[in-house]
Amino acid sequence: GPKFWPKVSPKKTWSGTSAGWAAAAIVGGVFALSSGGGVALVLVSVLISMASQAGDIAESALKRAMDVKDSSALIPGHGGVFDRFDGMLGASAMVIILMLLGALPNGVA
Repeated sequence: GPKFWPKVSPKKTWSGTSAGWAAAAIVGGVFALSSGGGVALVLVSVLISMASQAGDIAESALKRAMDVKDSSALIPGHGGVFDRFDGMLGASAMVIILMLLGALPNGVA
């Protein structure tokens, strides 16, 4: 399918990206129904998913700028150790920002 950002991450597609956002919305919806978190929890889930993908894209852009294939040699063939955590770093940054703004639904953080 159409590529999301081919110069930075040539294998990412818009279908995979949007499927990730949709899956986050579904998971957020399930938790919203079971916890009473409301519709805001769905939005927060999608924002965190977007931030996770942004972390992955940022790490890919950094590797391309440095002209390296892997961020380390500790896990051969997997893009390096940082490649295993780039999405988590983006997601945690979004959670911290949402916490500081007081934008998380009650009972989430």
